[in-house]
Order: sequence, then structure tokens, then C-alpha cells
Amino acid sequence: MSDFNANFWSVYVAVLTLVSIVACLLLLWITARKKMVARSDNTTGHVWDGDLREMNNPMPRWWMWMFVLSIVFGLAYLVIYPGLGSYGGQLGWSTRGEYTAEMERANKDLEPLYAQFTAKQPPELAADPVAMAVGERLFMNNCAQCHGSDARGSKGFPNLADTDWLHGGQPEKIAETLKAGRQGNMPPMAAAVGTPDDVKNVANYVLSLSGSPHDSVRAQLGKAKFTACAACHGMDGKGNQALGAPNLTDDIWLHGWGEQAIVAMINKGKINEMPAQTGKLTEAQIQVLTAYVWGLSNKPVPAAKL
Repeated sequence: MSDFNANFWSVYVAVLTLVSIVACLLLLWITARKKMVARSDNTTGHVWDGDLREMNNPMPRWWMWMFVLSIVFGLAYLVIYPGLGSYGGQLGWSTRGEYTAEMERANKDLEPLYAQFTAKQPPELAADPVAMAVGERLFMNNCAQCHGSDARGSKGFPNLADTDWLHGGQPEKIAETLKAGRQGNMPPMAAAVGTPDDVKNVANYVLSLSGSPHDSVRAQLGKAKFTACAACHGMDGKGNQALGAPNLTDDIWLHGWGEQAIVAMINKGKINEMPAQTGKLTEAQIQVLTAYVWGLSNKPVPAAKL
């Protein structure tokens, strides 16, 4: 991907664009200078399909001027707006700048709506139907693409509607995840575990921790080799939320279940990324979204009525 960020491509696009415009001008100039000797019947002598003849009439002046004006317009556009590689244009306009300006206007218009939520904590907001309606829209627009519209996730994307959390399900941890994102990294561990047979044994031991179907003989042999995994997952396999290491005893499998899936994880490792939402969402929006996500796995307590 870094190849497309190199300066070469900006220069390549700029040169290709300018060469194309110059080629159009050259074509127009050559065509205008070329004189076709007409026959007595004002045709060029070219005949198709027996009787279809090409007349020797010059191109209409209006067409020629439209062609020239189109080229002039193209050159003017490239000076005013970005189009020549990394050149930003005289107006300094960009799609990113337009998007940012629109988002700023929209957030300013929504400030009165979010003002009523800023003084409340996520558990309070989770019991507020208005806040949860707003939170649901935020979730659908920003989170459902990965976690699903029901928030139950899919392979590689955590279920947000259960009580199994990689980094903790407290409101402050959810807000931390939304603001800064998360980078999950399970390194390849095959070299530390041992032979391919040892890897299979450890996979069966991991399956045994959650009571999943497994080969009991292999699981017994793999227990000693599990020490290579215990640094993150703990000797009991219950994981470590400070590291984002999943609990291996709860029969919840983020990247697939079974011996084959676990062997692949040990051999190849896995990198997962939750993108940061700071800059995309305002503080108030993150607070409401935190409350919505927290409420998916926690029954909110309705506010007391006076």
C-alpha cells in the first residue's frame, strides 16, 4: 500500500493528464491542417457496403470551438482544483476538507441534542430511551458494519451483546476502546510450542479447557506445552484483559472453533484492529455510544421517579 503513497504516482498522474490534453490539441491541429482533395462529387473516395460514401465536408466551426473550449476548461479546472497529482489547486479545495466542514456543521446543529446527555453517566444513559435511540443510530452508522446490526458480531468481530470482553466491559473501558481503538496481536507460537504434533496436542488441551469435544490423550500431552501460551492466557487459560488475551475456558471462539482453527492460530498468529473513533465522533457521541454498547450486555436500571 505504501507504493501508492510514493511521490512517483503523483508525478505519473500529473504527466499523464497533461500529455493527454496536449495530445488532444495536437490531434485538433493536425486535423485542421490536413486537406483532403475532393472528387467531383465532393466525396473522399471511401466507399463502404457498396454505396456508403464519405463526404468531404469540413467539421462544423461550432464543433471545433466546443472542442477548444473543453480543453481550455480542462486546463483551468486543473489550475483551480486538485487534479495534477499532489498539486492542491489554487482554491485549496479537497473532498476531505468538504467532508470535515460538513461534519462540523452537522455536529454544531446536533449540540443541543447531545447537551442533555453530557451530564449523565453511561449507566444512566442506558436507561434513557431517547439516549438509546440516538446510540442505536450511532451504532448502526459506525459499528454495525463489523459487529452486525444486532451487535452479535461474526468470525473475527466480537459479540458485544454477551458478557465476554477482551479488554473489559466497564463503561470506562468501552469508552477507552472507542476513543483509542485496539490492536490485538496473537503472535505465531509454533516455534515456542514445539513440533507440529505438539501444536496439535496444545490445540486439544485448549479445547479441553472449555469442555469442547477433544482428543483426551492429546490434551494430556499438550498440557505441559501450554506453558508457552500461559504468559498471556494464564496457566488456568482464563485470559488477561490487561493484554486483551481471551478467556479460553468459556467456549467462545472469536476466530473459529475446533482443532484445525486453533492449530492455524498457533502456527500463523492473528492481528485484529478496532479503529479509533476519536476525530470521527465527538466526545458526547462517544459517551452516548458507550452507554448503548454497555447496555447491550447489562440491564439498565430505570431512573427513580419522584
